[in-house]
Amino acid sequence: MRSDGGWTGLGWQSWTDLGEVRAQLENGADPNVGDGWPGPPLHAAAEYGSTEVVAELARRVHDVDALSDGRTALWRAVAAHRPDNARALVAAGADPLLEMMSGWSPGRLSLTSPTPELPDLGVSLTPEETAIVEESHRLIAALGDQHLEGLGIACVAGIDVAEAVRRLSAEVLRERDELEAAWEEDPFNDDNTILTMWATDVPGGCVLAQPWGYGPQMPGVTKALSAGTICYGMYANPKSGNQGSILRDGEVIGWDLHPGGEPSEQGDVLLSCLYEDEALAYCFAYAGLRPVDNRSVIGPPDAWIRLPDRDYWS
Repeated sequence: MRSDGGWTGLGWQSWTDLGEVRAQLENGADPNVGDGWPGPPLHAAAEYGSTEVVAELARRVHDVDALSDGRTALWRAVAAHRPDNARALVAAGADPLLEMMSGWSPGRLSLTSPTPELPDLGVSLTPEETAIVEESHRLIAALGDQHLEGLGIACVAGIDVAEAVRRLSAEVLRERDELEAAWEEDPFNDDNTILTMWATDVPGGCVLAQPWGYGPQMPGVTKALSAGTICYGMYANPKSGNQGSILRDGEVIGWDLHPGGEPSEQGDVLLSCLYEDEALAYCFAYAGLRPVDNRSVIGPPDAWIRLPDRDYWS
């Protein structure tokens, strides 16, 4: 048996085709094994497949609650908002209250969904968690659908633009019209490009943004900004995707993160589920910022600032 369990040539749609899955099984494919993305067969079917395929695999596996990347198949179904698949897994014996991913269970996670996914399990969200869920809907709507490629951003809790300028020893630039015209013509027009960025006050803190580069997320910037507070930085790298970082009181506590991606123990599991595919909103939410619109990202900002020339990567 190969390391992939004998599963060959299956794409996303294959997990909706009961005949194809059964054919693979009859040819010796192992229902318990499937290396790499998208994981074991039952986990893949739970997220992408049909209820019939989920039920077929669930009755064949050794353990319907087997973990892959810290999650059961039931978690994958709930997180992907596949209620029919989730119910099929529970009917097959999956435990909705099995704790995983920072103590969250699929049953409690299902309570964050706008649609009921599992029967009443006698569990509930705390008032704080309920507020976080409600805020996620508002925040995603407030920021809207943004083109992120090339964006650098730092979301900082508890300080305003004036304090950010002080911490960075930055210069507030006055000739905004000339600057904006220069950036529109050529955003990489001189050596100071990466040191010039926007700064905007928002409820809960402030935001530094750079539509053209990674400047706000440089460690020297985020370390200074995070003194006595928390900062979430992100660079939407056109080549490698969203790169996130968490800093608290000048210390890096998370690096090479993937805001908007699947839940990770390095970040916040609840926020990761609420803001999957919403990388920008995740950054704001992690820092506890509550913008009423997207001005801090698309402009006009409260200030254009330029940082002094120094090593921001040490």
